[in-house]
Amino acid sequence: MHPAFSVLVFTVMSGAGYGLITLMVLGHLLGLPQLQDSTVLLSGGVLGFVLISGGLLSSTLHLANPKNAWRSFSRFKTSWLSREAVFAVLFYPFVLAYLANVWFNGAEVNGTAVVAGYGAAALAMVTLFCTSMIYASLKTIRQWNTSLTPVNYIALGLMSGSLLLAAVQASVAGDLSSVLHNLAIGLVVLGAAVKLIYLFWIGKPAGSTINTATGFTQASVRLLDQGHTANGFLNNEFGYTVEANRLMRLRVLMVGIAFVLPFLLLLTSSAGLLALAAILTIIGLLVERWLFFAEARHVVRLFHGDQRV
Repeated sequence: MHPAFSVLVFTVMSGAGYGLITLMVLGHLLGLPQLQDSTVLLSGGVLGFVLISGGLLSSTLHLANPKNAWRSFSRFKTSWLSREAVFAVLFYPFVLAYLANVWFNGAEVNGTAVVAGYGAAALAMVTLFCTSMIYASLKTIRQWNTSLTPVNYIALGLMSGSLLLAAVQASVAGDLSSVLHNLAIGLVVLGAAVKLIYLFWIGKPAGSTINTATGFTQASVRLLDQGHTANGFLNNEFGYTVEANRLMRLRVLMVGIAFVLPFLLLLTSSAGLLALAAILTIIGLLVERWLFFAEARHVVRLFHGDQRV
């Protein structure tokens, strides 16, 4: 699949924002001492709000006519894209109410904080799940049509959110609490594990082949004529191809930037290095999301001569 940069930005930035808001709110409401500082809560909340809003706005840029984005709300019963849009909008009043309560009442845990906070955290995770299911529900793309897709989206969203939260807490409060430190390390390890499992799974040759697509299972099948002289939408969008060596190099680069370097930087408690770890994770996840699209192979490619998807 052709990776649209606006979609890469949307999924990575909004995922990090939802992860940050969720972890911050839960830590505050569950009484984590290091998250009882209203300055930390407001700083993290504003950062998460900006990331989510910027990501959602960028998601409209790949549309041929962005002003028709409102139509995504009209198919809630049948479309994961529609569900994502609805829950993303419902998230805003809850998170804004939570942040307004922190602004006026500090870190006090009152009824408004509980209702708005838990509502925002729940809707953040539901929205992130709906985003992942847009891809996981597509049976025509084997690499996406798996439960590993939502697991990866949620795990990586929480991982990037935890690194952002650690950087905010260290920058505002002056040091990083052991709880947030260990949480960030644990989520980086979890994120790396689920991503490596996903990469191993998509490497298994279990997809459709040109033989199974045509029904000729007892002989070699090859395309003699594509029936067109120039590439069209299907070739450019679904037939996007990258050399295997380049994909392998990008995989190694992604693992190093998104997981290994942030893990090593987390072994320190420097606010500057924690901020660098968060930035590197975002950059690495942009590469990870590019690979997520570039390595996806739609079954329509069999019609254009591919032997296997």
